[in-house]
Amino acid sequence: MPGGISRDEAWTLLCEWTESDSLRRHMLAVEAAMRAYARQFGQDEEIWGITGLLHDLDYERFPSLEDGHPRIAMAELQRRGVSDEIIRAIGSHADEMGLSRDSTMERALYAVDELSGFVVACAYVRPEGLEGMTPKSVKKKMKTASFAAAVDRDQLRRGADELGVEFDAHVAFVIAALQPHAPVLRAREADPAGPADLPPAPDPAG
Repeated sequence: MPGGISRDEAWTLLCEWTESDSLRRHMLAVEAAMRAYARQFGQDEEIWGITGLLHDLDYERFPSLEDGHPRIAMAELQRRGVSDEIIRAIGSHADEMGLSRDSTMERALYAVDELSGFVVACAYVRPEGLEGMTPKSVKKKMKTASFAAAVDRDQLRRGADELGVEFDAHVAFVIAALQPHAPVLRAREADPAGPADLPPAPDPAG
């Protein structure tokens, strides 16, 4: 099979390694954005989607960026026979690894990872969630240092630059990619805060 792992196998592995509902939703969001960019660039949607789905596989168990994430995930995926293409992309999305981002998939993962999380955070404080969200509203939140303070604003822009896309267009693209999945991502303040019954395979095509 392409990539050496199916989507169902990837989801099962993710659930074995990740109990956090919010982290699972983040990986689903990155998967959706990666699938959308794969279609945009005419690439393999399954490989790109699985890469997004598994990019933070070990973060809950091994959050240390010095000797844990994403090294443990990379070793586990290698043991399972997952393709080097996926493993290297997962490694290169962490700046601490010092890996260059050479392929379009690697650059796309870096570009959508933090931005997907930031967009969902923006949606959470809007009554309408992702509906009607614009790059302007996202950039306004970027200027508020206390909002989603852990997100490196420079990295958000650097990701778009590396991918070769204009920042506003990139933000709009990620918003559009996530909108069909808003119920799964629970990207509104009014959505339930308890553990989500996440479906194993949301339709990435929306």
